[in-house]
Amino acid sequence: MALTVDFDAEELWLAEDPANAARPGVLSQARYGAQIAVPRLLEMLDRLGIPATFFVCGGDAERYPGILESVAGRGHEIGHHGFTHRSPHLMERDEEAAELERGLTVLRRFTDRVEGYRSPSWDISPNTLDLLAGSGFRYSSNMMDAITPYTHPGHDLVEIPVHWTLDDAPHFWFDATSWDRTIRSAREVAELWSEETSAIHEDGGLVTLTVHPQIIGRPGRLRMLETFLTSLRERDGIWFARCGEIAGAVRDTAPATLPAAGDAAGALS
Repeated sequence: MALTVDFDAEELWLAEDPANAARPGVLSQARYGAQIAVPRLLEMLDRLGIPATFFVCGGDAERYPGILESVAGRGHEIGHHGFTHRSPHLMERDEEAAELERGLTVLRRFTDRVEGYRSPSWDISPNTLDLLAGSGFRYSSNMMDAITPYTHPGHDLVEIPVHWTLDDAPHFWFDATSWDRTIRSAREVAELWSEETSAIHEDGGLVTLTVHPQIIGRPGRLRMLETFLTSLRERDGIWFARCGEIAGAVRDTAPATLPAAGDAAGALS
């Protein structure tokens, strides 16, 4: 299992509408995620002994350097999530390359190894894989075509597959403009995640759970997340790993050795 955290704070709202820069109420959601949710999430991961991969927008890393230092200092992986939160398919190749390099420059202030890339909204362009391979990335986490990791044909990149089912945003996102999207209860989401996780586990696949601090970070949802993760730790045969570790296991000729569930705490060392 890969627990992934998409830390997109103000950059999420600025990409959605640049006019949000002048809307402090809108941006306050981002500040909640950064200032309240991330510290509580990190404390939870310490309690459970579960490592995570934080995909971070470069612009938000510049805004909140202390958070990045705390994430790296606790042994979690930092991955690339764009500099802004603009989708690559909206960019020309040169602009996408510049965005990639700009984000790398910022993230490398906090870690020597930025191996993975997750696009904003999992939306890549026809140029993305070429640019990732050319910039030395080792894995991508954007595709929904498998439940096991695989190597991209023609690119030296491992894919860590994802799906909207195991993402908090589709279930908890609220559209204040149209009121067409309503907020689901934590109980409903826990049930859905448990069903999908159990089925993937039985099939011997990879569970990639994606959460966003400003979404999952409400107190009731954090309580649900901790209960859900605790239940998984009690099962046998689940390897809690950073995405970079999973990509490394795929690259090895021998299959990864899965530690016992009780050894999860050692993964942070």
